[in-house]
Amino acid sequence: MSTSSPLPAAASPDKPERRRVRAPVPEQVDVAIIGSGIGGLMAGAGLAKQGLRVAIFEAHYVSGGCATQFRRRGADGVYHFDVGLHYIGDCQPGGRLPSLLAEVGVSGVHGIDFVAMDQDGFDTLVFPDLRFRIPANLELYRDRLLALFPRERRGIDRYMSLLRAVMYVSNKSGGGTPGLRTLLGLGTDAFVLAQNREATIGWFLDTCTRDPWLRAIFLGQNGDYGVPPSEASAFLHMGLCAHYFNGAFYPRGGGQVIADQLTSAIERFGGSVHLRHPVERVLIENGRAVGLRLEPKTPDEPGQTVRARVVLSNADLLLTLNRLVGREHLPGDWQSRMDSYHMADAIFITFLGVRGDMARRGMRATNYWQFDDYDFDAFYRAGRQPDADGLMQARGCYITSATLKDPESALHHAPSGISNVEVMTVVPGSPSLWGATSGDAETWRYRHNERYQHIKHSLEEQMIARLEHLFPGSAKDVVYRESATPLSHSRFTRATDGTGYGLAATPEQFLAGRPGTRGPVPGLYLTGASTRSGHGIMGAMLGGKQACRRILRDLSAAGETKYAMEKG
Repeated sequence: MSTSSPLPAAASPDKPERRRVRAPVPEQVDVAIIGSGIGGLMAGAGLAKQGLRVAIFEAHYVSGGCATQFRRRGADGVYHFDVGLHYIGDCQPGGRLPSLLAEVGVSGVHGIDFVAMDQDGFDTLVFPDLRFRIPANLELYRDRLLALFPRERRGIDRYMSLLRAVMYVSNKSGGGTPGLRTLLGLGTDAFVLAQNREATIGWFLDTCTRDPWLRAIFLGQNGDYGVPPSEASAFLHMGLCAHYFNGAFYPRGGGQVIADQLTSAIERFGGSVHLRHPVERVLIENGRAVGLRLEPKTPDEPGQTVRARVVLSNADLLLTLNRLVGREHLPGDWQSRMDSYHMADAIFITFLGVRGDMARRGMRATNYWQFDDYDFDAFYRAGRQPDADGLMQARGCYITSATLKDPESALHHAPSGISNVEVMTVVPGSPSLWGATSGDAETWRYRHNERYQHIKHSLEEQMIARLEHLFPGSAKDVVYRESATPLSHSRFTRATDGTGYGLAATPEQFLAGRPGTRGPVPGLYLTGASTRSGHGIMGAMLGGKQACRRILRDLSAAGETKYAMEKG
């Protein structure tokens, strides 16, 4: 097996990125945004479109947060690998996601093509004695369940009732709090919704079925939120599953195109995005957020300051409030909340170049969820408890191929004759389990830690072995390999415990249990994975839109601007 030596992670950015690194920093703006994840970009585009002066400050060399790609040159040519965006729902013409993008100017000549995955089975669940293909059609999904489990009709229909109720509320409320009219429209399903508002998905399934195979199918996509069934909110689980019943898609050219188009929209409307400009502090004066101080370029000079009418943070919630704002500025109830919050698990990803056409080995334009058994609480317990040698032992994986999902852009994703394949698993993000500290993640010292490298190599070998198990012959044809851990994620996004999922979506930390768009300090607003709209691309976009509308309303109410967000 031949392998390629990876380039340094901060590989030379393309020309637009170089321009954004060097762009002059404004002294004053209307809205200063911390972080260029999709939520921050969505809010920035909406605000800039309304005529406000917007500037986004990003520590990384590329915008997009979890929706980025990175470029590597191997022995055979260039690869582009997705960091966190592997599929999205509701992207059909007129779907919610294209509609959200159109609201902020990403449509027409600036639009994005979304390629449909295998709609008869966009997710394929692989268990020891069972395979199940999840179709992008709710009724077909129910029919397949009934065909496999004819004696479980009552439990299946109970599950479907809650799923339909969550879908209805989500579609009607647009990610916000549902009104009375929306709830009345549910009819008898409103009772199922009300009864399970505080339930975990594990508890709810106890009221539906005891069949371990059926439960496992219901839970098979849990890696999309990184919380075990005994802890995960039933509403979060249902919302995530429902997201794909209007279709599952992949953006042509990869996840980076969404971030690139939003960034370009901000600039077209007069805003600016400043890469490699990490924020050191939110400026607080007289109890109000009034701007930012950037990290200094050298130890001998102070960081630049940017005054702003309001500040929006798309950065990690705990980082924002504990460090950038400072606990001394937080009200007592917020300090208590910060102490009680805990994060979702993280992801380990192995990026592969595999010589040959993976379709000939049986792979399709679907995501493969492979599990060693049917008990997902045990899956998470095993991942959180290293073995006697301190190594993590995966009990499942997720496999996807950008080459197969986006064949027209195959030469973007991998060199000719090679398939781009990503294999990942859920892992704990605590640096101590990786032989490191949180400080190591920030300074990159972990890369030289032998213990860390040993754990990383062990998991990488496990991912390749699992790919080989599902698609025999793949391992010998691996010509490029590289892996990313939660510490890698923390390094580039500064996320607590290296998770892209934000706060663990438990009933206590979901919906009203999460922060809204207004922060604990006047003039400070929040968006991102840990806010009420939730994680993922759709959650981030909805959160960005909500933050935009809230800022515009508050500035308008204060008489500081005449602008108002367009209805959508």
